[in-house]
Amino acid sequence: MKFLKYFLILFTLIFISCDDSSNDDINGKGTLSIRLVDEPGDYENVYVEILDVMIKYEGSDSQDDESGWDSVGIVEPGIYDLLELTGGTSLQLVDNEEIESGTIKQIRLILGEENSLVIEGQSEPIPLNTPSAQQSGLKVMVNQEVLAGFNYDFVLDFDVDESIVMAGNSGNYNLKPVLRASLEINSGTIIGNVQPSNVIIEIEASNGAETASTFIDAEGDFEIPGLSEGIYTLTITPDNDSMLNVQIIENIEVTIGDVIDVGSITLQ
Repeated sequence: MKFLKYFLILFTLIFISCDDSSNDDINGKGTLSIRLVDEPGDYENVYVEILDVMIKYEGSDSQDDESGWDSVGIVEPGIYDLLELTGGTSLQLVDNEEIESGTIKQIRLILGEENSLVIEGQSEPIPLNTPSAQQSGLKVMVNQEVLAGFNYDFVLDFDVDESIVMAGNSGNYNLKPVLRASLEINSGTIIGNVQPSNVIIEIEASNGAETASTFIDAEGDFEIPGLSEGIYTLTITPDNDSMLNVQIIENIEVTIGDVIDVGSITLQ
């Protein structure tokens, strides 16, 4: 009888341990990570104040676009220069936050009022006005199913050049953000290095239907994440004053979940 009693106690402890290890599955929880990268624009700096990240599930009980949002928080609210998010540098907005299972319909970035830009050749920042339609946040459609026990890593690509619009001849600038969202597990990445690194060099990847771009960093490194599967052409464009030639690399095959390294490239 004592043996049977001890056996039952041991069996109960093992069952409880197994139950805890699969707690996320039982509770219907997944985890979410979001990082921000930048497509370049013709500015010295573009400062954006990011305060929060929110998600909206499909089928949420809401009749309008402004309800049914859940805050997932942000690693560190603050003012960030989008043009620093190049060469493989990214801003971690959300890091392994626990979320409910279901289908995420949209992701939204909540902005503050401290948004500005610096024009090339100038030093004073110019305020970036946010139209009333954007004041509730920057929304991106994702339509991604979240399963319990899995982590979902999103890349948000902020297209600076398309997102800043001059308001007629007023000299004022409006922020009308254009964002592209991709799930890292469902996309591929192109990386490489371009020399000389002391020149402003833009890298553009295109497959005919989709285009993404970035600049090299101080060491000449670059990274273009969030690319759909396909055959890409890489166009490497140095600053006009550098007297260097544009270089084109064709037939780069991007596959889902892989990082394609094009190696070191020296412009002539």
